[in-house]
Amino acid sequence: MSIREKSYYGINHCLRCGNKMQFHQDREGKLRKKCESCDWIYYKNPVPAVACVIINEDKELVVVKRLFEPCPGKWALPSGYIEIDQSPEEAAVSEMEEETGLIGRVKRFLGYYDGYSPIYEKVLSLGYLMEIVGGELKAGDDAEEAEFVKLTELPAIAFDAHKYFIKQIENELK
Repeated sequence: MSIREKSYYGINHCLRCGNKMQFHQDREGKLRKKCESCDWIYYKNPVPAVACVIINEDKELVVVKRLFEPCPGKWALPSGYIEIDQSPEEAAVSEMEEETGLIGRVKRFLGYYDGYSPIYEKVLSLGYLMEIVGGELKAGDDAEEAEFVKLTELPAIAFDAHKYFIKQIENELK
């Protein structure tokens, strides 16, 4: 079984009509699951997410202890999946407030990180440097704790994407 076939494991019925799906080579020669009845094709793509790098005036970084999967109990940047009705920037502002109680706005885009996800196989994480414009730091939503920490005293960070975005800011603040 190829990596692509393994990726489609458990995808057996069409999301549109409920009928059986089979592997089919598309017009580009890529193997995908296709409905035998309505011809709908299931495209398996990375899931887009945002990560917020929030630095205060003392050059401390906001980190949250995760409450739910993936990686509950581990530290991370405030982050989350982009909802269908959000732009990436809207998702960053929303996740910042939901997880930290801080109201913010996007200062600038830091880049992207293409990595593994224990839930969705692959996540495309978009990093944003955020500016605090209000609110008060407190854990919320799916965060157990939220803290400002010195970059020299960071706890172990759960996700490689978050480590990547933190490293970018560390280099800038030197």
